[in-house]
Amino acid sequence: MKLQLALDDITIDEAVALIDRVRPFIDIVEVGTPFLIEDGLRPVRDFRARYPDLPVLADVKIMDAGHYEARQAFAAGAAYVTVLGVTDLLTVKGCLDVAADFGGTVIADMICVADLPDRIRRLEDLGIKALAVHTGVDQQAAGRTPADELKVMKEVARQSELFVAGGITPATISQYIRLGADVAIVGGGIRHAADPAKAAEELARLAHRETKEREE
Repeated sequence: MKLQLALDDITIDEAVALIDRVRPFIDIVEVGTPFLIEDGLRPVRDFRARYPDLPVLADVKIMDAGHYEARQAFAAGAAYVTVLGVTDLLTVKGCLDVAADFGGTVIADMICVADLPDRIRRLEDLGIKALAVHTGVDQQAAGRTPADELKVMKEVARQSELFVAGGITPATISQYIRLGADVAIVGGGIRHAADPAKAAEELARLAHRETKEREE
């Protein structure tokens, strides 16, 4: 399992200071939607330049103009770009066409998708190879977790790498490993930990150890 650091309500300087501390333990750094709203694609460019070996995910949550908006994000240096799974398939296709030009990956964020099995089949038929279970902060506050949707996704997906987000911490990551997630997306579980580097190290240790045990 890979570990993705999600950065949302943060400044560029704060983000750099955090990444410098946890870089040995993370596999992907995500420029979250609130971060993009505040600073545009500048963090993507800055992180790509400062950490050339660290893939950057731009959580742009594309809903329309897939070709144009995906090109903006990939051209800024993103290795991964998100599109909302509920959007029109023509928009998803536009994102995939641009990703092919840049050698990047389009992740379908499945937040608020009503019929997961049907939508996963349609998206994978189109060429999607990465899906994200996303339990939003408002849903988390109501007591929901990503576990149920991840189970469905694991059963239905034929070709996709599975990303999972929603309040993951060192205390909860094991269940998502067992359910078959490929990438754990962690924000507050690292950033707001008493010792972010220690939390990131523990998350990485659990992910790598338990994933290896599962494969064996």
